[in-house]
Amino acid sequence: MAWTDRLDGDPVPWLLEPEDPAVRAAALQRLLDRPADDPDVAAARRAAMATGPIAAILDAQQPDGWWVKPGPGYAPKYTGTVWSLIFLDQLGADPADERVQRACTYVLRTTPTAAGGLGCSGSHRQAPPPPSTVIHCLNGNLLRALIGFGHLDDERVQAAVSWAARAITGEGMARYYATGTSGPGFACGSNEGLPCAWGAIKELLALARIPDRRRSPEVRAAIAAGVQFLLSRDPAVADYPMGWGNTKPSGSWFKLGFPSGYVADVLQTLEVLGELGHGQDPRLGDAMALVLAQQGPDGRWRNRYAYHGRTWGDIERQGAPSKWVTLRACTVLRRAG
Repeated sequence: MAWTDRLDGDPVPWLLEPEDPAVRAAALQRLLDRPADDPDVAAARRAAMATGPIAAILDAQQPDGWWVKPGPGYAPKYTGTVWSLIFLDQLGADPADERVQRACTYVLRTTPTAAGGLGCSGSHRQAPPPPSTVIHCLNGNLLRALIGFGHLDDERVQAAVSWAARAITGEGMARYYATGTSGPGFACGSNEGLPCAWGAIKELLALARIPDRRRSPEVRAAIAAGVQFLLSRDPAVADYPMGWGNTKPSGSWFKLGFPSGYVADVLQTLEVLGELGHGQDPRLGDAMALVLAQQGPDGRWRNRYAYHGRTWGDIERQGAPSKWVTLRACTVLRRAG
């Protein structure tokens, strides 16, 4: 069975429309296996850098590389510096663009902590954030963006990778903090000290971007622990540990959307497990069925978590048919097929 046989319609021509060049560039690579230097991909990426959400984000950047205010850039959500960089990565911005690299340089100057991880702070001060502010969701989101934009070899990125691996497994981790990462195995102060599946997904997305041949033993151990944790529950139910008296999973798990901040959905669980080579695990069958059930009769998915009114211009309309969510779903189906 071809992966397209599981769709109720063929959305690929829609995804390749030139009116949305960022989606077109990504679809050419993810669904048609076009290389990054393919003329059609290069043309779509050039158009994406000059129009739409990528251009809106870059137009709001300050000359020094930050957005809204200087400092580590966690606030305001979702237009501050770290969010702008994360969303540029998710939108497929060109790593060769000087403005993108300026943002990477600024983030690498303002977010590393003494512990090695990348810290979150809404302060306007440009002093390094304290180690207690490092949490898996932000560290993972930023690492994935920085690696994607070509900074894997930067010593500060390597330090954050090492922090992630040690924090996950507990091996060689000197100290945890109640207000941030409070223990091994994705324990998080924001989840009452319990393991946080959202944080696990974001951190594993970062580690998945490290080429296999370059993964250290500690990174491999962290990936194995993370995969085991995500597969310890049925992602279709998403009853991962819940703090603060919650007895039901967050409804956000089941609202497939784009872009993605610290919240994760079921589809992102499938994405990261697929990137790590577990897309065909039979334990993902119910989650895959849940995703397939949300497609429309034309094989398109809707954006049910669009960050409407909270980004530099709306990327997509809340509740409308979504090229980005459809591309995410098609990528997962193709990888698992």
